[in-house]
Amino acid sequence: MKQKREGIVYSTNPDFQFQEEDHSVATLPNQQQQLRVMLDKKQRGGKKVTLITGFVGQQADLEILAKQLKTACGVGGAAKEGEIIIQGDFREKILQLLLKQGFKAKLAGG
Repeated sequence: MKQKREGIVYSTNPDFQFQEEDHSVATLPNQQQQLRVMLDKKQRGGKKVTLITGFVGQQADLEILAKQLKTACGVGGAAKEGEIIIQGDFREKILQLLLKQGFKAKLAGG
C-alpha cells in the first residue's frame, strides 16, 4: 500500500479520498503489433531461448499469448517486462504461429 501512495504525505482535508491513476496501456489489435522474434543466450548459462519483443498491451494479454506459444512448442518459458521468453530455439515455428494469428512479426538478430 505504501508504494501506491508514495507521493502523498499528509492532507488537511478531512474528506480527502486518494484516487489512484490508471497507467495501464490498452492492448493493440494483433494487426498493429510489431513483434520481433530472436534467439538469445546472453546471461543464461549458454542455454538458448527464443525471445519475442515489441508487445504493446496489458500484462494479462502478454501472459495469454505466452501460454499459447509455450503450449504449441511444448516447452517452458516466461512473460515479463513486455517480453516473452520461450526455452529453446523455436524461431521459425513461433514466427509462423504469430503470423497465423494476424500479428506483424519478423525475425530479428543474426
